Parts: sequence; structure tokens; C-alpha cells
Amino acid sequence: MRRRPRAPGISHIATPDAETHDFEVGPAEAGERLDRLVARRLDVSRSAARRMIEDGAVRVGGEEASPSRKARAGESVEARLPDGGLLPEDIPVPVVYEDDHLVVVDKPAGLVVHPGAGNSSGTLVNALLSRGIAGGEDPDRPGVVQRLDRDTSGLMVLAKDEAAYEGLVAALSARVVKRQYRAVVEGVGLPATGKVDSPVGRHPTNPTLMTAGVGRQAVTHFEVVSEAGGHTMLAVRLETGRTHQIRVHLSAIGFPVYADPLYGTPVPDARLWLHAERLGFEHPVTGEAMEFESGIPDELREAARRLGF
Repeated sequence: MRRRPRAPGISHIATPDAETHDFEVGPAEAGERLDRLVARRLDVSRSAARRMIEDGAVRVGGEEASPSRKARAGESVEARLPDGGLLPEDIPVPVVYEDDHLVVVDKPAGLVVHPGAGNSSGTLVNALLSRGIAGGEDPDRPGVVQRLDRDTSGLMVLAKDEAAYEGLVAALSARVVKRQYRAVVEGVGLPATGKVDSPVGRHPTNPTLMTAGVGRQAVTHFEVVSEAGGHTMLAVRLETGRTHQIRVHLSAIGFPVYADPLYGTPVPDARLWLHAERLGFEHPVTGEAMEFESGIPDELREAARRLGF
């Protein structure tokens, strides 16, 4: 996991079972609550630091301590992160379904799916670690078989064991997972139904963006639901799942998603109008047919109302 540079004086020792951080409390840190100190030094959220302390993963002078304990200058602090460096955090995420093998959630907009550059904590993965998500080889992405952009809300499935992980990945590769989105786009005049079949890959000059026409094959299907005020509401189905695929494809045909700051027109005080409303798949372990639906979030309903839908 990538992290920002450590504070001066912090050392790090990798062990087979944990990542250990040792540091000495500086004069300017005297009197600071232990949970605040650990959160700042380790670049994790305060709730994650508090949980570490309560679980006995933080010791001061070799002894366990409470989150509210006031640090003293010169004290030695040892903090043990779980293997992989990820910590469970108390982040509210609606769980739609859960069993021993997988969990389906309704991800809120604004929540990053997994840790990465600039997001070492506060992600969906951190929120679900306590539920046992697992599978895959990337320690920063346990159980992650699909992703939603930070500002896209809606349904996602994550694995809790290797069998479920492999089964879900295989189903996605075989294009048998049903993923339907609701979107509002700029413009009117689209055909009643349509398909965009164009590769999607990394932008040649801006690595934070994707672009159509290069990269891996990508296929997006859409159906017009209604038109209003110069905008169109679509039901969108993914056949493949490339990064930013829906946003890139709809922008490429001249109908960018409403309030898309990357591929369309930014709108003050409005979020990306894109929601994963349906998810269907065969359970990778039991074989049961599963299908889930998520209602349109209130803020998107209000935005649609303002546009005339």
C-alpha cells in the first residue's frame, strides 16, 4: 500500500504477520491523545487508530494503553498494522446481502473502493474488512472483483473467500454478470436503444483519464428511458467493465453523463448522475441465481427533478 512520507523519527519493521511502526513521542506531541497521535503518525483515520489501540495493537513503553491516554515526550510507541497494512474502520455502508462467501453492498457516492495513492484509509475495503472480505493477490484489494468510481453509487459484490473470488472473476470474464446502471446524460436525440463498441484505455497524455478508441475491448448497451430539458435518462448495461467505461463511452458519442467533471461539464453542487441500480449473478459457490436492486438516491432524484424529469 502506498503511503505519504512518514513523520521524522518513525521506523518500520516488516514481519511475517504484521507491519510494525516504532516511534518516539516528540516534545511538541506531549499531551496529545494517543489515538490522535497514532492516526497522524501512521496516516490512518482516527477511528482506525482507536480500534488498533482497543485491540492491543498499540503499546506505549511496552504496555497497552487507552485511546484517550495523553502522550508524554520521550515515550516509545509501537503500533502493529495487520499484514498488508489495512485496517478495519467504522464507515457506514449499507449491506444488501451477506453470507459466508460474499457480501453485496450499496456503495454511497464519495467512497473510494480500495486503498491507493492518496487513499490509504477511509475506503470501502476498510469498511468491510471486519466482515471478512478476502480473495485475490493484491493485499490492498481483498475480495474486490469489480469497482465503482468514487462518485458513482450503487450495488457491488465482494468476495469473502478464494472460491467466491475466483468464481465471480470467471463470471465477469464470461460476461454473465448483469450490471445495469441508471444515468442522466447531456443532450437528446439518442436512438431508443443502442450499443457502443469501442476499446477503452489510458489517456496518452493524462494518466488520470481514460479514452475511447485505444486499449481493451469495451461494450456498453443503453436504452432511452425519457427525455427532459435537453437531457436524457438512460438505462445502461455493461457487457465489459473497464475503468470509467460508461462515462468514456457516452462522452465519446456526444452524450456525457450529467455533472461529470472529467468527461463532461462540471455542475456546481451536483454529483455525477450515475447509479448502479441492478446486479445479478449466479452464486459462485451454491449456484443460486441472485439479483438485487437499488433505488435511486435522493440527491439524484432531486437533480433529475430540477432538470424536468
